[in-house]
Amino acid sequence: MLHNIRVVLVETSHTGNIGSAARAMKTMGLSNLYLVNPLTRPDSQAIALSAGASDIIANATIVDSLDEALAGCSLVVGTSARSRTLPWPMLEPRECGAKCVEAGEHEPVALLFGRERVGLTNEELQRCHYHVMIPANPEYSSLNLAMAVQILAYEVRIAFLDRQKIAEPVSEDSPYPLAEELERFFQHLEHVLMSTGFIRQASPGQVMNKLRRLFVRARLETQELHILRGILTSIQHMPTVKKD
Repeated sequence: MLHNIRVVLVETSHTGNIGSAARAMKTMGLSNLYLVNPLTRPDSQAIALSAGASDIIANATIVDSLDEALAGCSLVVGTSARSRTLPWPMLEPRECGAKCVEAGEHEPVALLFGRERVGLTNEELQRCHYHVMIPANPEYSSLNLAMAVQILAYEVRIAFLDRQKIAEPVSEDSPYPLAEELERFFQHLEHVLMSTGFIRQASPGQVMNKLRRLFVRARLETQELHILRGILTSIQHMPTVKKD
């Protein structure tokens, strides 16, 4: 199940951080590393700092876009070091580990880490179901990338070990939609709301951002998503609504 937990590093600047993150992952039993458009591809420094976790670097999936890294994921959790202008459902690290393990029983899960200096953009954070903030010392909260990976990987392992003790049966089918399915829903919703004149085509961002927050907070199940898509399609079929 732990292989379903993807650690996704976005536009990493220093290859040494990739190696240190791989080491942090391996100590906790995680092995699925995704690199989104790294500024420099893993090199000898990454291998050296991996300290025996070079297999994780060798098997890392390097992609050009966040869409590729999140493809197939039913849960996306983004790390955020500060509050944003648009509040989002937040998790404590312990809650994050538990949710990742629970969802990872069925489908891939993504733990999303941003750039070393500026973290994740607001747009990237809006792709997440939840945000997680590590409650470090407010007087000195300087965690580097590998430290953040280590802390959340540890919480995932603790949750995994706790779940192993319970050994409860789990369903094979995930009740939740994949990240790309949810993204298609948002695109469909935006198109319909523009067609009805509910939002302006020139500036849909403010309303759509709040609708995104509403639906990710609700944690839609797959059947619920299908119902909403059906409602949107029925609106499109009304004669007064413009079609594609």
